Amino acid sequence: MSDTAGHALVLTTTGKEEAAEELAGKIVASGFGACVQVLPIRSFYKWKGETCRDREWLLLVKTRAGLFSGLEEFIRANHPYEIPEIVQLPIERGFSRYLAWIDENTRS
Repeated sequence: MSDTAGHALVLTTTGKEEAAEELAGKIVASGFGACVQVLPIRSFYKWKGETCRDREWLLLVKTRAGLFSGLEEFIRANHPYEIPEIVQLPIERGFSRYLAWIDENTRS
């Protein structure tokens, strides 16, 4: 499957719940995602030589794989982090009516 075919789940995180909710709403309103779920998580990571552990909010964006470049640019423009996580995972299979709903609710 090419990177422009099919459907995908795009992950990003924020450090504040309000920022996650605002970004999620903007992603859906822009048509880059049909649905965004926001979940509280705890992250352990290295940043500028330090080991960190923080509470973050994970955004799960349901979208079409072909929208990744535009979504990545959109997230970077609207994200508070210097280097935000923006990772695309392909959806290999899914309920056909749900995948059609993603198509109907994302930009063409």
